[in-house]
Amino acid sequence: MTETKVTPAPDDLAKSVAEAAKAGKKGPPPVHLWNPPFCGDLDIRIARNGQWFYLGSPIGREPLVRLFASVLKKEGDRHFLVTPVEKIGIVVEDAPFVAVDFEVEGKGKGQVLTFRTNVGDETVAGPENPIRVERDAETGEPSPYVHVRRGLEALIDRKSYYRLVEAGEVEEAAGRRMFGLRSSGAFFPFCPAEEVGL
Repeated sequence: MTETKVTPAPDDLAKSVAEAAKAGKKGPPPVHLWNPPFCGDLDIRIARNGQWFYLGSPIGREPLVRLFASVLKKEGDRHFLVTPVEKIGIVVEDAPFVAVDFEVEGKGKGQVLTFRTNVGDETVAGPENPIRVERDAETGEPSPYVHVRRGLEALIDRKSYYRLVEAGEVEEAAGRRMFGLRSSGAFFPFCPAEEVGL
């Protein structure tokens, strides 16, 4: 089945999304409650570094990016912009968000990590919002992610990742000594402890 490309004017799309976003009042709109019909794909792409593109050109208006980000929905491996009456497919190269900073409160088992994304979301890592690390099969390069909301993740940027490593600790997990992070009572293993010389 061939999916169609739709090209609504950016201002029309923004108006539609803004009206839908009002339904969220405080916090993100309740896109998990919306199940509109699929209207086709739109030439919007979110690059791995978090930059949004429309018709191949960067979207430079941060309020517009934040507005679109507020109505993102993930179904299976696909991402959509959703309003109560339409669902539009977009391309996400990696994760839809980038975690650009974080704060640490407490120590040891009481430690809590709060991440901030490039679109203004804050997420507290823990059982509901886990941290995970993917390894590149060829290079072994780690890519760390934190869950933000409803299946949407943020790629943790490199500077934050290096700071996280400094806050890491070793713990037994699945019968192995693992190096990882603790937040909100949960331990998130990154790699075997021997890989980091511990």
